[in-house]
Amino acid sequence: MSIRGLTYEVPGRTLFSSLELEVVAGESVAVMGPSGSGKSTLLSCALGLVRPAGGTIAVGGADLTGLRGAALARHRAEHIGMVFQFGELLPELSPADNVALAALLAGAGRADAYARAEELLTELGVPLAESSEELSGGERQRAAVARAVINSPTLLLADEPTGALDEAAREKVADTLFAMPRRYGCGLLLVTHDPAVARRADRVLGLASGVLGPVADAQAAER
Repeated sequence: MSIRGLTYEVPGRTLFSSLELEVVAGESVAVMGPSGSGKSTLLSCALGLVRPAGGTIAVGGADLTGLRGAALARHRAEHIGMVFQFGELLPELSPADNVALAALLAGAGRADAYARAEELLTELGVPLAESSEELSGGERQRAAVARAVINSPTLLLADEPTGALDEAAREKVADTLFAMPRRYGCGLLLVTHDPAVARRADRVLGLASGVLGPVADAQAAER
């Protein structure tokens, strides 16, 4: 992913001012910063859900800011995976259903989608339960990671993926997430308030006053 000259405004202030960011294949980048600094908005821009006032966001060989409607949805499904803070699984569906659904929406055949979903869930230690409601918090997050990578994305995004977990579950989910860039050759862009999670990344950046910059101390980046 390559972001160049990203500008985004909210009422009363400029959230991003010519922001620059590069995340290459196989690399993990953690973004930290105080609440309200724009971390989640940055992910929304990278996902194509929020359209910036200026700049380009190149993912998988296309500028997301120039795509609309079905073309944007198709490119997102093929090239971007997303892990949310609370997993956002459909509780009435099984873990396999949740994961396979992402592949089905991207055009995979049913047999292939379910075979791949079950393979990923087993690999990540998620029970093949009848309902996602039966899973623990950590298991739900690992299922969310499986859903995010089933289409072999170019870019994996994660928004506070360990924020709602206890310490043991946090470590397992972080292990899973940070293994993905090497295993699948994707870039990982993660936003977090947790310095222990951020320090696992290849690079830690701080977001403040609309600008991203490297930080030596992950703890200080939150202040």
